[in-house]
Amino acid sequence: MLNSDAVLTTSVVSDRINALQEPQTIAMAKKARELMAQGVDVINLSFGEPDFETPQYIRDAAKKAMDEGYTKYMPVPGYVDLRQAIADKLKRENQLDYQCENIVVSTGAKQALANAVLSLVNPGDEVIVFAPYWVSYEEMVRLAEGVTVTLLGTLENDYKVTAAQLEAAITPRTKLIMYSSPCNPTGAVFTRQELGSIVEVLTQHPQIHVIADEIYEYINFVGEHVSLAQFAEVKERVITVNGFSKGYAMTGWRVGYLAATKQIAAACEKFQSQITSGTCSVAQRAALAALEGGRTSADEMVAAYRRRRDLVVEQVKEISGFKTPTPSGAFYIFPDVSAYFGRTTPAGTVIHTATDLALYMLSDAHVAAVTGEAFGAPNCIRFSTAAADEKLREAFRRIKVSLDKLV
Repeated sequence: MLNSDAVLTTSVVSDRINALQEPQTIAMAKKARELMAQGVDVINLSFGEPDFETPQYIRDAAKKAMDEGYTKYMPVPGYVDLRQAIADKLKRENQLDYQCENIVVSTGAKQALANAVLSLVNPGDEVIVFAPYWVSYEEMVRLAEGVTVTLLGTLENDYKVTAAQLEAAITPRTKLIMYSSPCNPTGAVFTRQELGSIVEVLTQHPQIHVIADEIYEYINFVGEHVSLAQFAEVKERVITVNGFSKGYAMTGWRVGYLAATKQIAAACEKFQSQITSGTCSVAQRAALAALEGGRTSADEMVAAYRRRRDLVVEQVKEISGFKTPTPSGAFYIFPDVSAYFGRTTPAGTVIHTATDLALYMLSDAHVAAVTGEAFGAPNCIRFSTAAADEKLREAFRRIKVSLDKLV
């Protein structure tokens, strides 16, 4: 008799779905929840989610929107007043000139990224991805049947890819570049000078577009945030992606956006119209209130993230096998842990990879983190610092105790 599950796996589910990988951030969070369900006291540093509540004025705006009847279908690219507010924000804070027609509001920045990739990439096109990268970039390229070309920044350069690396990787098939700044998972921030060097390369290759993921824009500890689209030489080829999840602690509201040329924005709107249509009406009104309310709440959260960053950096200094630069933004720390490869756990298991080490820390220290393999950096592990101070102290105390057991 045929196994029905096997039949479903091999003959019903498409090849593109079978080829996709589950994000390891989600996989590790699942493992952590399974242990917690068994009564284990797990400190979960695997998820990139602010631990703050959405500011009250934003929640109040959502309640008001429901009472005012914002419960119907909305325009696919977003309400005009929200898109105008986004355009105004980009002008005010990023010195970028866009109109409503250049803006597409999506169900989270993740959808904005996917819209752009699937609107630009043809089968066989090469997409250069700066690594360490956010886990979904490579899978989005895979869905578009593109070819990912990974460029890994060095620890000595704060994990940032250089212009020379980029120049060496470009081929006639290169269609797109993807990167984030501030970076998930490293917290690295590209300076104006570094981006200027990249622009010099791009001016020699006019066929290449760039997706600049700026979702962590507000969580910046070094001052100036530079958008690649500020460089006039490449502005028409840059798709700037941002959203409300991180800066306004609105992860569950799922509102993101992109800014691009009219042609690319129209393509993304066309694609989105066949997938989800417009983003939740109430969430859009909340996003509008967030922009109208200014950056005070965001700045307060950033002050807390900076304090936690400093706390964790001090804790990591006590762990001799962790090597890491001080993050300049976002809310992660991303140490190189390769010093522990080849060591043996008390149970006799050899640690061969960062994945092995992450699983050991989960089982022994009861701290959940994500292997760097998920981010294109197999020697590293990502820890979120978006947790209360006392949890962070306890997490790294446990980690040090567990790592000291390895021989």
